[in-house]
Amino acid sequence: MSALILALVAGAAVGLALGALGGGGSVLAVPALIYLLGLTPAAATTASLIIVTATSLTALCAHARTGNVRWRAGALFAAAGLLPAAAAGAVATRLPQPVLTAAFAAVAALAAVRMLRPGRTGSGRPGGGRTAASRPVQAAGTGAGLGALTGLLGVGGGFLAVPALVTVLAFEMQAAVGTSLLVISANSLASLVTRGATTAGIDWALIAPFAGAAILGAWDGKRLAAKVTGTLLQRTFAVVLLAVAAFMLVDTFT
Repeated sequence: MSALILALVAGAAVGLALGALGGGGSVLAVPALIYLLGLTPAAATTASLIIVTATSLTALCAHARTGNVRWRAGALFAAAGLLPAAAAGAVATRLPQPVLTAAFAAVAALAAVRMLRPGRTGSGRPGGGRTAASRPVQAAGTGAGLGALTGLLGVGGGFLAVPALVTVLAFEMQAAVGTSLLVISANSLASLVTRGATTAGIDWALIAPFAGAAILGAWDGKRLAAKVTGTLLQRTFAVVLLAVAAFMLVDTFT
């Protein structure tokens, strides 16, 4: 199978996950870029940030049209992660490749476990939930952690942002998914600023189709989320994610 076809298929899967779940797509993007397209872990995390930024902004527009984005709370939540994202992005370019791969696999496994665990629900009211200002310490701490994770590993952090918005700010699930895309977009852009030099080696002939397929997949994912229960989507994705994490860990230490 040609590299272009692999890029298109992987991109569609990433976009589908991001559009349906509000996160998780980048956790598939990095291993796909490494094992299917042959990028180094450092290049893969940078390329993933490009793909995640473009896809998240697209998915954000779709959710904004349906009123599922809490702009003020999301902006405050994201602001706490901008500096950590930029700092971690600079550090990531200096870490050994096996360390990046092992750390990414561990985060992927954590994401899968969180998705398999039953989560709390929010208030269920449109516009419901507390604001970031009502719990500033928790919101700032969580936002900073998500930003650092984005910068270091090239993941958007939506798989952690969604449950954080539900538990810390008591958002209903749809609002958490939509608002997480705002957080992902901001953190990814901040991290890319510090990785400008590493984009020189990116193969745009593969990354551009990958991103394009992901953008189209995000729209399909938004429609899929309206037809399939969130629990089924999360459990299916979590099983795939556990398999990917296990493969990456075995490959790193053998």
